[in-house]
Amino acid sequence: MRKILLTICLLSSMIIIAPQNAQAQKVPDKIENYVEKIFPKTNFRFDGVVILPDNTIYLPLFPAILDETDTLEIKSTIPANKTLKDKPDVVIFNNDFVLMRVIDEKNGGKTLARMETLPNEVRTGLLPQDMLIPQGLVIPENLKIIIGNLDVTVAQQDDLKTAIKKTTSNNTAFKPLSTLPELKNKTLYISTCYNKNIQVVNQENKTPDYALLQKHIPITIKGTPDGKFLLVSSYDKKTIDVISLTDDKVIKRITFSSQPEEILIDKNSNIAYVSSPLAHSIFIVNLQTMTLSKQIKVNGMCEKLTLSDDGKRLFYFDKNTHEIWGIELDNRYLLKDVGKFPNVSKIILANNKVYIASRTKNRLAIVDYDTIGLIAEIDIAEKPIDMAVHGNNLFILGATQNLIQVLDIETDMITDSIYLNTKGFSTKISPIDGTDLAIVTDTTAGMYSVLNMKTKQIIKTNPLETPVSSIVVVDKVQKINK
Repeated sequence: MRKILLTICLLSSMIIIAPQNAQAQKVPDKIENYVEKIFPKTNFRFDGVVILPDNTIYLPLFPAILDETDTLEIKSTIPANKTLKDKPDVVIFNNDFVLMRVIDEKNGGKTLARMETLPNEVRTGLLPQDMLIPQGLVIPENLKIIIGNLDVTVAQQDDLKTAIKKTTSNNTAFKPLSTLPELKNKTLYISTCYNKNIQVVNQENKTPDYALLQKHIPITIKGTPDGKFLLVSSYDKKTIDVISLTDDKVIKRITFSSQPEEILIDKNSNIAYVSSPLAHSIFIVNLQTMTLSKQIKVNGMCEKLTLSDDGKRLFYFDKNTHEIWGIELDNRYLLKDVGKFPNVSKIILANNKVYIASRTKNRLAIVDYDTIGLIAEIDIAEKPIDMAVHGNNLFILGATQNLIQVLDIETDMITDSIYLNTKGFSTKISPIDGTDLAIVTDTTAGMYSVLNMKTKQIIKTNPLETPVSSIVVVDKVQKINK
């Protein structure tokens, strides 16, 4: 087969626009440090809600002017003379910042402290204006002044959680993931092309426990590094939904100028890269505040985003021209033309080489990143759909044959072939952070496989009652508002 001609083209400038979105109100660092000393592992949610480890919820009231006191301490509490450890209904700090506890009522409702006379710090305080109010919260009449312009109706939207119809069990043996220490206490969030809803699967079962209701078909679902939120882009929507996994609700919608598609998480920098082909842009989302921080204008209609392990280089494929581009994130977003390759399904940078798989040509191009010279072009398994690197090995997933080929990135030779017993059409290799394991999914067979990337062996193949387009594996979270 004819070699692919690769050329180099360096562009000296790019347009980088910082969107003018209002930043979410973050609980001040001094308050966070004070609370964490007493309650380690407190969740300071990006919308301002404070959730203690036992799921006690505090809502913050921001003063008009935050007093920058040198030594933070509690000025007063309701009931009086309590410490934070006592979890009082109201905590007023000496910088005028206030925490108000969400109180569970006997009838199952929620409220805030009822006070005949409001302390001045409460009366003049304000809830974060993009905060999601806990479901069912009834705010006492004399406290309505703390709401401001917060849309309480929207904030109290219904849960996404919806029951699913159970199907007849088949005879395929199920092997609970809890037998693997790395996968104990995990939850699987699954999107499928057969259903709009996101299926929530307990690691102990093949049947989803429930589903998260969606009005549009998901394009991408990705979990945040802390395992507490799910980011979802969907067809015919100019927003990304931020779903809180602790209460199964959309806690925020991040709005884009045009359809957002792929989501790529940089867990080390706590940011997400989001492609928008129609805008010829890749957006950067700050995952701490869930706001847009940059818009990177690029050449062409970008897809197949890939980030290098060091987070310094981002790659994409222009689906119009079949051009592959690298973006040097630490070099003023310099664009580097890596060359052309047809119908790219995945791009990987490893050992300073760019590995490019063609889904229709069943070929793998290997390019030296520095010189843009073609090192090799080799035949690979039919319909290569995904790739992943672990150690010195590149794992190439062939969809049609349900085959994983292993390529040594030092020698660029295929060393192993791993066959999947799914008899379907494979979709993705999803490495599980902090382990040697990956989950290999299938879009036609109701099965998934657990791959040990260190030993190059399939150690489990389990049935599911729904085929899988994409999967997110997170630690099981304790629910609130239930």
